[in-house]
Amino acid sequence: MELNKTNNLGLKKSPKKDNIIHMPRVAKEIKEVGLYNMILQDVCNIAKKSSVSEDEILKILKDNPQILRDYKQLNVEYNLSNIHLKNIDLNGLNADCKSVAKKVNKNLDIMREIEKYTLDFEQSSTLVIIFSVEFFVLFSVQYFIVLLNLKDWQWWIYGIFALSIAIAWQYAKKERKKFEFFNKKFEKLYDETNSLIDELVNKGCINLQNLIIKSSDEHI
Repeated sequence: MELNKTNNLGLKKSPKKDNIIHMPRVAKEIKEVGLYNMILQDVCNIAKKSSVSEDEILKILKDNPQILRDYKQLNVEYNLSNIHLKNIDLNGLNADCKSVAKKVNKNLDIMREIEKYTLDFEQSSTLVIIFSVEFFVLFSVQYFIVLLNLKDWQWWIYGIFALSIAIAWQYAKKERKKFEFFNKKFEKLYDETNSLIDELVNKGCINLQNLIIKSSDEHI
């Protein structure tokens, strides 16, 4: 995706060259992996064709950032990483290169850890759990009032339910702030890491192609 300031992936403004996601892999997965069938349908609709090549998908991804955003969101939902890079092997690097490479590796480790917070909060499992708990509480309220004939206590029971809603709302608000915080942190690290990788490539410290993870073992 061409990242912008308004999306909820925590990725603000993408550098001119994105070293962290491997676009040929994205195109190949959209075309061949069943998980992305809905995204492939969107691509075909844009192309006005029933079938598209990987090169055509790459062109559409470039011209339609929302498609890549959907791909990334889907991956995070299924605990699949959008970071298509291995950590840099520090062996054999000179002191200057090694210092920068260590920073890249540290950033990549942190980004993998907090990547789950790049999911839209409204689609997160946290919100699903909150709604599920509230549904259970509501069911329990109806059970106690109707089946156990506790109508004399119904206002107390409804009061407990109202209190649970207030607690759930406060918890959701707290979780949303956590998502926003880590979104910003991910955004900063993403841009910083791209720049550091460019620096290492330009100095001849690393061969970027050797770091790219070109396929996922998670896909069947």
